[in-house]
Amino acid sequence: MIARSAAVWAMKYALPGVGLRAAARRGEAISLAVAPGIRHDPFPAYDAIRAQGPLVHGRFVSATASHSSADAVLRSEVFRAGPTGAPFRALDRLLSAAIDPRALGPDDPPSLLAIAPPEHTRIRRLVSRAFTARAIAALSARVQDLAHEMLDAIAATKPATFDLIDSYAALLPVTVISEILGVPTQMRHQFLVWGNQAALALEPGLSWRDYRRADAAARNAHAWLDEHIDRLRRNPGDDLLSQLIQTADESDRLTHTELRITALLVLGAGFETTVNLIGNAVALLLAHPDQLDRLQRDPTGWDNAIEEVLRLDSPVQITLRIPNSDTEVAGVPVRGGRPVVVMLGGANRDPDVFTDPHRFDSTRPNAREHLAFSAGPHFCLGAQLARLEAATAARALFERFPDLALDDQPTRRDTRVLRGYQHLPLRTGW
Repeated sequence: MIARSAAVWAMKYALPGVGLRAAARRGEAISLAVAPGIRHDPFPAYDAIRAQGPLVHGRFVSATASHSSADAVLRSEVFRAGPTGAPFRALDRLLSAAIDPRALGPDDPPSLLAIAPPEHTRIRRLVSRAFTARAIAALSARVQDLAHEMLDAIAATKPATFDLIDSYAALLPVTVISEILGVPTQMRHQFLVWGNQAALALEPGLSWRDYRRADAAARNAHAWLDEHIDRLRRNPGDDLLSQLIQTADESDRLTHTELRITALLVLGAGFETTVNLIGNAVALLLAHPDQLDRLQRDPTGWDNAIEEVLRLDSPVQITLRIPNSDTEVAGVPVRGGRPVVVMLGGANRDPDVFTDPHRFDSTRPNAREHLAFSAGPHFCLGAQLARLEAATAARALFERFPDLALDDQPTRRDTRVLRGYQHLPLRTGW
């Protein structure tokens, strides 16, 4: 197993990592935008890339921080979501053969993040029933109840300080998505741990040590889901996973591996990005008390405020696309098979689309034009749920603790693809 894991790590992370470090030594802006040292403030690097043109070529990889180019790539039928960070087709084939189905990561086939139609269309159609506008509207009261229950638990101890992430921002979305999938409440904390570790697999140039952590978390989560799926086969509920298991149409029925990776992706994506969104929203509002005061006086602005958080401090900063054939982006030729890094965080601060793009403005009229949830066939299934949870969580928090303030310097997550806080210590004012 170790030899197989080492092969996957070498192809997926080590070799691309060597290329990134070499590109950094050459001063390529693309490599600088994903370098470990800029995770706290990647936006100047995005600006530098955008200034070079709509699509910038490095030696092995291309990138865009332009809104129009990013949108075009994400919507194009020529580009596929990459199953790998490897820039060579031969490595793609070797990697696909080497990946252990018992340790599939969020960007490994048959994850929705890594497959194309018709497989993508088939699985997405089945999963989307839990995320329709009607389904999300029906969840609104439950999300509000959970938010107030969690705030009640915090307030009951009359704390002088508390960590927003551990006590609230992480618990709310993981509870909601667990209920959607029929996951027992007592598993919430374990899935938070596994999710945080497995999310490392999205990082470019991942170290062997961190890869082993991500791999172990994925294996543990898959093993638990194997047992959970078997339990639901014997005793199904009214949750999404039970519905997927019981799909009657043979042409639509998911294989066991598809069930497992789909459940893992929905579970992980359902709380990983929303935790970041809630934390980023609270931090931005505390840093801009005038904006917070406006929202407290006029709560109808919360939805747009969350759109502005998504734009300015996107929970997902980077995604990857690979063209199936030679093509062009904004008139720039791109060779088939060449990875294109789509810098969502940069596209969302494109001055051609957003006036004064580095400024936080909760009333920005076109805030919703951001690409934080991607675009095209891979547009985030849970976008509406994430919006609902973030707006509900932030509004309820500031209503309960109107004098909330930072207690200490927040700690950012040690990731570049996912952007959020590991710890956000707050003072209640009591």
